Amino acid sequence: GTDEHGLKIQQAAAAAGTSPPELCERVSGLFRQALAQAGVSFTHFTRTSQPRHQRAVRHFWGALRDGGALYKGSYEGWYCTPEESFLPESQLAEHWDAQGQPCKVSLESGHQVHWTKEENYMFRLSAFRDPLREWLRDNPRAVSPEPFYQRVLRWLEEDLPDLSISRERSRLQWGIPVPNDPTQTIYVWVDALVNYLSAVGYPEAHGDWWPAAHHVVGKDILKFHAVYWPALLMAAGLAPPERILVHSHWTVHGQKMSKSLGNVVDPSACVGRYTVDGFRYFLLRQGVPERDCDYYDEKVVKLLNAELADALGGLLNRSTALSINPSNTYPCFSESCFPKVLDYRGTKGMGRASAEDYEFLASVASLPQQVAAYFEGFQIYKALECIALCVRQTNSFFQRHQPWKLDRTDPAEQRWLDTILHVTLECLRVYGTLLQPIIPHAAGRLLSRLAVAPEERGLSTLAFLPRYHGEPCPFEGRALGPDTGVLFQRLEKLEQRRVGTREL
Repeated sequence: GTDEHGLKIQQAAAAAGTSPPELCERVSGLFRQALAQAGVSFTHFTRTSQPRHQRAVRHFWGALRDGGALYKGSYEGWYCTPEESFLPESQLAEHWDAQGQPCKVSLESGHQVHWTKEENYMFRLSAFRDPLREWLRDNPRAVSPEPFYQRVLRWLEEDLPDLSISRERSRLQWGIPVPNDPTQTIYVWVDALVNYLSAVGYPEAHGDWWPAAHHVVGKDILKFHAVYWPALLMAAGLAPPERILVHSHWTVHGQKMSKSLGNVVDPSACVGRYTVDGFRYFLLRQGVPERDCDYYDEKVVKLLNAELADALGGLLNRSTALSINPSNTYPCFSESCFPKVLDYRGTKGMGRASAEDYEFLASVASLPQQVAAYFEGFQIYKALECIALCVRQTNSFFQRHQPWKLDRTDPAEQRWLDTILHVTLECLRVYGTLLQPIIPHAAGRLLSRLAVAPEERGLSTLAFLPRYHGEPCPFEGRALGPDTGVLFQRLEKLEQRRVGTREL
C-alpha cells in the first residue's frame, strides 16, 4: 500500500500544481503497476487516505489518550521533511545548500533539516523503556537478523525523549486531524504505522490476526518500527507484532543510490532486461538482509546465466530431450540399479549407483526442510544457495553416468538409463516446486514440462523419490508435458549489445 499523508506530500503536490489527493491517486497507481509488473500479489492494497484507515487511526489515538499516554507540550528541534521526523544533533552533519550557505543535513539520507518549534501532542515514550527491554528480552527473535536486534537494545540504553506525535494544522493540512482538536494534525508516522492494524480490521476484527504479524522493513526505518511502534501499541493496550524482519540496502558499485549521483537503478528497466523471474531471482539470491549488497549489471548477467540458463535450464533440456528419452515419459525407477541403503555415509555404492550418488540423494531429500527453515528465518539467499548447490550436484550426477552412452537395446542398460532420468526428473520437480515463490513463471513452465498438475505443486505434500523408499510414484510412466521451450534465455553482456547497436 501507500502512506499518503504528510508535509512532503503536501509540498510535492503544491510544486506539481496539483492537489494532494490527485497526486496520491497517480503515485499510488504507479506502485500498483510496479507490483503487478514484478509479479507481486497481495490480498489487500491499503491507502492511508481511505476512510476505513482514517477511522482506525482516530480510534487508536483515542486509545492512547484514554490510557494517559498523551500530553500537550512545546517541542522544538531539527525537522527533516522528506523523512517526516525530528532528528537529534548526533544524526546531523554540516553541509552547504544550493546557494552556498551553510546548512544541516540528515546523516542517513543527506536531506536538509530545518529548525522547527511547535506546540504539539507528546507521547510518553520515556515511560516505555523498561517494557520495551522486557519485550525484547522475552522475545529474542522479535527483531531479526541479530545485528538489528542488538541495535535496538543499544537505542534503549540511550536517551529516550518523549515523542512529538502531532503537527500544527496551520502548517500541515494534508493529514488526519486530531480528534476533538482541529488545530492539530496526527503525525504522519503514527498514521502510517496504524496501517498494520487497519489492514487486518482494527478496531473490530483485528483479533484474528494480531499480534501474529510479521513486518518486513528497511533498516533506515527500524527505530520507528522497533521502538516507537511497539511502545505505541503497548500504550494502546495491544501487544507488539510477533516479528520485525529487517533488510539492508542495495548499493551500486559500492555507492549509495542517489538521484544526484545518477546511479539509481530503475526496476522497470531491469525487469525488461532480465525478465521478472530473472530480476526476482537475482535480488533474492544476492540480497543478504544483515548487510548492504552491491548491484551492478555484470553481476546479474553472470549469475542468471550460470544458475538459471545453464545449470537449471540446461539440466531440464538434457533430461527431457527426445534423443535421450524418445518415449517422452517420466521413466521408471529400478530398485536393483539404485537399491536403498540405511546409512549413505561410508557406503561404497550399491547396484549401479556410486557413493557420490547416495550423498547427492541425501542432499536433495533434506532440501525441502532446509528451504522451509531458511524461508521462515528470512534468509531467502541461503535457501537459494542450497537449491543452487543441489542443481549443480544433479548436473554432476547426470554427467557422471553419461546416459546418452548407454545401449538401449540392452534391457539392463535401459533400466539404468530410465533410473538416471527418473532421479533427475524427480530432482527437477523438487527444484521447480521450491522455486515457485521466487521465479513463478519459470518454475511453472518447468513443472508443466514434467506434467506436474497444479494440484500437485504444493510445498506441504512434496515427497522426493518415493520409489527409492518402496512407495508408488504418481508420475512414473506419465507422459511428459509439451515442450515449454528454453527455461531461461541466456543474457548477453551489456557492452556487447551496445557494440552491436553501434555497428548497426
